[in-house]
Amino acid sequence: MPTPPRHSGLRHVALYTERLEDSLRFYTEVMGMTVEWNPDPDNYYLTSGNDNLALHRAAVSPAESAQRLDHIGFIVDHIEDVDVWHTHLSAHQVRVLQPPKTHRDGARSLYCADPDGTVVQLIYHPPLTPPS
Repeated sequence: MPTPPRHSGLRHVALYTERLEDSLRFYTEVMGMTVEWNPDPDNYYLTSGNDNLALHRAAVSPAESAQRLDHIGFIVDHIEDVDVWHTHLSAHQVRVLQPPKTHRDGARSLYCADPDGTVVQLIYHPPLTPPS
């Protein structure tokens, strides 16, 4: 079993929000982030250049749900690293929630659960890839 490459840190957070437009203004106008991708009216992906914040319109009030956090994401440097991590996680009996998948924007990721059930994403995200 190959040892997975070192990940590049925790630089992706996804939040559910009841006030999506207000949150979007806050993160862009106040915090200085820019919109990287807006696939539909309920989802925005923001960046400050070395990170990614996803804002998702909450289907239910975050106050009524167990948490506001959708998932945390660990960035990997190469698209094939996602699959190596999948093998590694499976070998350690980690519950994989979604196997590796390539997304419309060229990213590739998988989702698993930590011991408490928090959703963790391993993601290759081209805008965050270091230059070769």
